[in-house]
Amino acid sequence: MRSNSALIRQRIEQIRAGIPGHIQIMAVSKGYGVAHIKAAYEAGLRHFGESRIQEAQPKIKELQHSHPDITWHLIGHLQSNKAKAALELFDWIDSVDSLKLAQALDQRAQNQRAQNLTNPPALSLQIKLAPDPDKYGWTEANLWEQLPDLSQLQALAIRGVLTILPLGLQDPEVEALFQSLPRLAQELSLRSGGIIQPTVISMGMSGDYPLAIKAGSTQIRLGRSLFADA
Repeated sequence: MRSNSALIRQRIEQIRAGIPGHIQIMAVSKGYGVAHIKAAYEAGLRHFGESRIQEAQPKIKELQHSHPDITWHLIGHLQSNKAKAALELFDWIDSVDSLKLAQALDQRAQNQRAQNLTNPPALSLQIKLAPDPDKYGWTEANLWEQLPDLSQLQALAIRGVLTILPLGLQDPEVEALFQSLPRLAQELSLRSGGIIQPTVISMGMSGDYPLAIKAGSTQIRLGRSLFADA
């Protein structure tokens, strides 16, 4: 799959010019090829998000030696039985959406650590800020109920929170929901006694990232606005 690298570079430069310098851009490369990833890399991006292990694996393998400083994120739903493969491929698992998955990843990571097989990835908890039957993630009530168990993870560190909002919301609704995620991250740190330190607030995609940044996002996830028709 070829890419228009000049167009991708131009889009990245335009987006960067309009956001604060501390905001991290994750290029959502699911559905796009290695050429698109290379173009975004050459424009300065180092964080790339993939949704499916099967699609991500050949891209990561192809680029792991020539582009070793890429941070690979898994942003799609992960089944517990694929925990081992995810741990071996990704630097960051952003879509940890249940206690069962968190514990499965941690158990696998403990086994791998005992065998000195890999550096464990960081985790982000996927939070469901509004009812949505099409999205996975913790509700706030769920999260506080299961926090004691989450705080017992041995081999993996929870370093971020992520949310994806339902479609069809008006801007004031979007803004209010986004504003709740940084507050939740702060409360997560306090309630866990500092065991959990979610410093990455991942919210905002191609259609709503300006509102997310205004509400306190530290990382935006962009796919279409970087790669569409390029």
